[in-house]
Amino acid sequence: MAERQEQAAPDAVLTRIGQVVMLHHGGDREEARHRFLQLWAEIGEHGAALHRCTLAHYLADTQDDPSDELAWDLRALSAAEELAGDRAAGDPPSVRAFLPSLHLNLAADYARLGRAEAAHSHLRRARHAAGSLSDDGYGDGVWAAISRLESHLGEDGSPGGDHWGPPRQRPTT
Repeated sequence: MAERQEQAAPDAVLTRIGQVVMLHHGGDREEARHRFLQLWAEIGEHGAALHRCTLAHYLADTQDDPSDELAWDLRALSAAEELAGDRAAGDPPSVRAFLPSLHLNLAADYARLGRAEAAHSHLRRARHAAGSLSDDGYGDGVWAAISRLESHLGEDGSPGGDHWGPPRQRPTT
């Protein structure tokens, strides 16, 4: 019974994150940020890496300040790398699907902050990681966003538009 409850808990947290994502996509950014922060307080810095990765990834999208967005995207990447490095648990396909988007988000964050070298570095990492994406709508969207960001980054790494980020949907496993 306890084992079954442990298995249900991660699903419950991901379901709650998904519900807040829907709230955010519905246009209530402030309330979504508030609820995401409440969830973060519950799971904390030492919660399950999949929860931290997913939550930080979406929490970044609710930030007004580009530096705050960068901080959350870095937390998401750190948790994803922790998951990917945990070979005992395997390398979940959902983590591999998240990595290109996470690096793409970081490239966009660094570009907004005028940090060209870091933007280009993460854009290269996004392109490399995108090789593991499926040939589907999500994968096509990430590849298209990589191409858009590449074409919009100038010599100085600054963006030339606001519509070059990755698709904002959860990868399917």
